[in-house]
Amino acid sequence: MTVGASSAKTVEETADSAMEPAQSPQLRRRLGRADLRAVPEARRALRELLRHWGRPGRSEIAELLTSELVTNALIHTDHDAVLTATVGPRGLRVEVRDFVARRPRLRAPIADDGTHGRGLVLVQSLADAWGVSPHGVGKSVWFELDSDAA
Repeated sequence: MTVGASSAKTVEETADSAMEPAQSPQLRRRLGRADLRAVPEARRALRELLRHWGRPGRSEIAELLTSELVTNALIHTDHDAVLTATVGPRGLRVEVRDFVARRPRLRAPIADDGTHGRGLVLVQSLADAWGVSPHGVGKSVWFELDSDAA
């Protein structure tokens, strides 16, 4: 069961990162446990993937939301995570899979709580669709940005 906000469409996932020319461009990175250096590296890799997407404002949003999901996975679990980003004809899908079953909670940030509690609120506010998908071991937190959105 997938939980989250959703707009009209979902983007098809590409299972294999060894792509043929007709397949969608994809980024796949393993993120080391608690290695927060992976956050700026994930942003740089996503920026390179999206360089030819032609949606500069959306690319910046994608980078922000990706860094939120990567940071959450690395801070709130004690395991590695896997980042996958796929650009398709209908848009971008980014997911961060971790290996902990505990589901993230969407909560209202507290004014004097520094920067904590805002990540999923940003994802909910800026993504065209987002959610949490359980796996046999762990879960994926994902978002989508439509290619035709303004």
